[in-house]
Amino acid sequence: MSKALENKTLADAAMPLRSGGRILADQLALLGADKIFCVPGESFLGLLEGLYAHQNDVEVITCRHESGAANMADAYGKMTGKPGIVAVTRGPGATNASNGVHTAYQDSTPMIVLIGQVGREMMDREAFQEMDYRRMFGEMAKWVTQIDDARRIPEYLSRAWKVALSGRPGPVVLALPEDMLTEEVATVDLKPTPLPVAAPQPSAMADLEKMLHAAQKPLLVVGGPGWNKACCDKAVALSERFGLPVATSFRCQDYFDNSHENYVGVIGIAPSPKLRKRVMEDVDLMIAIGPRFGEMTTQGYTLLDIPTPQMKLVHIHPGAEELGQVYAPELSIVSSPEAFLDAALNLKPSDCASRWQDWRREQNVDYRSFIEPTSVPGNVNMADVIRHLTETMPANTIVANGAGNYTVWVHRFHQHTGYRTQLAPTSGSMGYSQPAAIAAKLIAPSREVISIAGDGCFMMAGQELATARQFGADVIYIVVNNGMFGTIRMHQERNHPGHVIATELVNPDFVTYAKAFGIGGERITDTQAFPAALGRARASKGGYLIEIVVDPEALTPSQSLSDARRQGEAALAH
Repeated sequence: MSKALENKTLADAAMPLRSGGRILADQLALLGADKIFCVPGESFLGLLEGLYAHQNDVEVITCRHESGAANMADAYGKMTGKPGIVAVTRGPGATNASNGVHTAYQDSTPMIVLIGQVGREMMDREAFQEMDYRRMFGEMAKWVTQIDDARRIPEYLSRAWKVALSGRPGPVVLALPEDMLTEEVATVDLKPTPLPVAAPQPSAMADLEKMLHAAQKPLLVVGGPGWNKACCDKAVALSERFGLPVATSFRCQDYFDNSHENYVGVIGIAPSPKLRKRVMEDVDLMIAIGPRFGEMTTQGYTLLDIPTPQMKLVHIHPGAEELGQVYAPELSIVSSPEAFLDAALNLKPSDCASRWQDWRREQNVDYRSFIEPTSVPGNVNMADVIRHLTETMPANTIVANGAGNYTVWVHRFHQHTGYRTQLAPTSGSMGYSQPAAIAAKLIAPSREVISIAGDGCFMMAGQELATARQFGADVIYIVVNNGMFGTIRMHQERNHPGHVIATELVNPDFVTYAKAFGIGGERITDTQAFPAALGRARASKGGYLIEIVVDPEALTPSQSLSDARRQGEAALAH
């Protein structure tokens, strides 16, 4: 035996034995994971036993469905910037959790997924609930692996934490064989170390300065991963220093103060037609800090020409693999948002602010006009409801939503003035709103949190109201009830008018449903009743649900159900 190996053997013998589950729990605590969202399972009892010793520093949140647990972990990652941790059992637990894992992948949210696995001696026999997670999660995670040796848990956790946070953040999946978690071994704990941060090259910033000085109609677009409050403040400072108009990418509206005179709107689903036209025809320089330019932000890849955009594009992203993936930038910069903004604030503005003044003001005027409430069929106007939320709720109120036509009102008429006041999946996942809102309230208990969901969206995660009650997350739930899957019905009427199938819904009494969990609530059927209902919701303890019954004709702020049907009929006629 070599001297080095002999010394290592002696050192290992001097260390206390720990189970794999305890080692894993110890590493999570060392990394600063203060919450774990889970549905308990037999396959990771060893981890739960390890977490029992960390009850003072790692809170285990028991959820009612693995998709809810994973979406709570996604919201945690968005809120804190640290990986959200979710633990689920093998087979059905993992497949249920895949909903939130996919959301984290498309949203670039750091997440670590811990999945119980069959024992090592049973592998490759299709044992009870056995799955190959490398194959299952290969398309929706940054890294998928299995820990077969408990001694290597610190190594794997250290790498998983860094992979989840580095470059373009995202989910990491670790499969944990059941017997590995109970195996007792001696090993050395990990040592948390800082992540490397990408920063722009001076030559790239010099090129950007020249492009800014030559631009006639520039636009700054903010979004994507790696942001924090400091980034948002610096984006405002950059906008003011250069007089730049600023748009936000899809579901990143809280990255820039929507009430600021330089804000011009969101590039996403149902954008301002004038903003869309300007981007397609007038903008000659687009500086994009962070967004990926996916399908939703680009309106089905029609907003910018492929592969070479119609304007000069400067694309900044922390993941080099994202630059030039669809659109070829004039200038690519691999950088974190904050490092880029720090460098950009040192550029010379010259006469930019005065030169672009009219261009910027026109767009801001158009944006403010676009968020004025429109008239819609029925006794409830969701534009007025959302406007009341903006005018009444504290500026730091967190608003969570899932997917559906109801979100068009939220995104268009609510103004976000602070960072992380919006939680919404860019993946378009229904059932996201309640889990995200519950996680947000647990993370920031002093802030008010509102979950807004359609009737179809709400029913996909309604069971998590039990989680909210168990852990004291007093959320205000707003359920927009039109008795149908509105988005699908809209496309159905446009493409197959008169052939209604599979989109009508029979719903429970949502107020009674909430009360079954010990949560108060009421139903309203006209706009004028909402302010008083919201007041009662804010004054209540234990959470509150407001069901808003809306006319099915009120499909979007600009189109009724009948309009969609006529549009489809006209298309068929031609």
